[in-house]
Amino acid sequence: MRRLFVAVLLLALVFALPAFSQQRWERAYGGRYDDVSYSVQQSRDGGYVACGWTASFGPGAPAHSNAYLVKTDSLGDTLWTRVYGGPYGDRGTSVQQIQDGGFIITGDSDPNGSGYFNVNLIKTDSLGYPLWTKTYLDTNLSVGNAVQQTRDSGYIIAGQIGGWDVYLVKTNSTGDTLWTRSFGGPYWDYGYSVQQTQDGGYIVAGEKKFLSDSSQVYLIKTNASGDTLWTRTYGGSGYDGGYYVQQTQDGGYIIAGYHYPNRALPFSGVYLIKTDAQGDTLWSKVYRGRYPDSVAIGFCVRQTQDGGFIVTGGSGPRGLGDRHAYLIKTDAQGDTLWTKTFGVMGFQQGHSVQQTTDGGYIIAGYSNFFGAGNFDIYLIKTDANGNVGVEENRQGDKETRRQGERLRVTPNPFTSFATLPGHEAERFSLYDVSGRKVGTYRGDRVGEGLTPGVYFLKYQEMLKQVQHDEIVRIVKVR
Repeated sequence: MRRLFVAVLLLALVFALPAFSQQRWERAYGGRYDDVSYSVQQSRDGGYVACGWTASFGPGAPAHSNAYLVKTDSLGDTLWTRVYGGPYGDRGTSVQQIQDGGFIITGDSDPNGSGYFNVNLIKTDSLGYPLWTKTYLDTNLSVGNAVQQTRDSGYIIAGQIGGWDVYLVKTNSTGDTLWTRSFGGPYWDYGYSVQQTQDGGYIVAGEKKFLSDSSQVYLIKTNASGDTLWTRTYGGSGYDGGYYVQQTQDGGYIIAGYHYPNRALPFSGVYLIKTDAQGDTLWSKVYRGRYPDSVAIGFCVRQTQDGGFIVTGGSGPRGLGDRHAYLIKTDAQGDTLWTKTFGVMGFQQGHSVQQTTDGGYIIAGYSNFFGAGNFDIYLIKTDANGNVGVEENRQGDKETRRQGERLRVTPNPFTSFATLPGHEAERFSLYDVSGRKVGTYRGDRVGEGLTPGVYFLKYQEMLKQVQHDEIVRIVKVR
């Protein structure tokens, strides 16, 4: 006897089916105004911590932002959120869980409303409550873009000073300055990423500007005292920049950024550069998006357990304003194994990625399609192949598979309602992203009266004693 059951899947639901051992979900976090994330890390309890800024919460909202920390469990459910800063503007750009189980956050702060931001550093306990905050004052603009705990239990911060030089700040375990260094030439130079290297020194990635209005990827290697050992630039005569660097298993470096050949060409690409230990190029790759005129950019790269690389960023057609969060998996030589995009319409972007203990990936960024406000923090948990949600699980003979492929939703996306041809008489229960049931619909008018958003249907069919599962995503547009 054939039975048909249709149920809605929430974005963050992990389904208790034996075939799915890796968690897969998407979540949005935030309030009425803008909320974004630039950094995510899996925490020791198996959950996640995301750092960014919010204009929805805190003493600066909504006119000014506050640094924002979101802590979730392994399913993406919020455990707690914290805001940091005063009434004049604060941002969080990077977070790391440190040795004592707490968190270290860097970003920038305008402490007195002067309009000049300065690097800040926030140390919290394991629940996100601040233990101390340091602001590294400068007469000019300075910002913090990345932080890492060092082997001596202190911290290294990378950013910019004066608006035009790479800035490094080394502190002790209580945030007191041990030394600062600046790097660059007569034009604008930016430091976006820093990591302590195997020899105790530091590697910094960023962007170096030139008089011709061109730029190149900028890589700086220092000793443990911050003194320059060597610098390298990569790219052509157009526009190139590096947003993230990591030392690789072979002692060299992997850098992610962007490559824009020149203004006459209609595309930009994700730029991946692999170097040896001295910064000399071993190979470089440019990954263009799925459109001929794609705008694509890479914000983060990590070496994966198999020796390859995972890269996140954004990709979309030039000129339309739409962008999808972008995930690229490569082998050890940078050759593409697969790519994934996330998001339906509007603007989605991935800024940080990490391989998780189950072999999948966690991505942090922001979206103006999902969530409650203009932009909201967007977390994506994928399996090892970059999939989210539940994929269909088909078994049995050809006739069984043919039957399982009959469910269609049209039109999709829709503005008023959609239909399910062949299932007009069936009844479907729909839920919003918070888990609230929003109504029961027949297959001839699914989604009528819904507010714009993304909804997922799980289609279960029993035929010849074999169960088939199919996921159908429906989208109601504004």
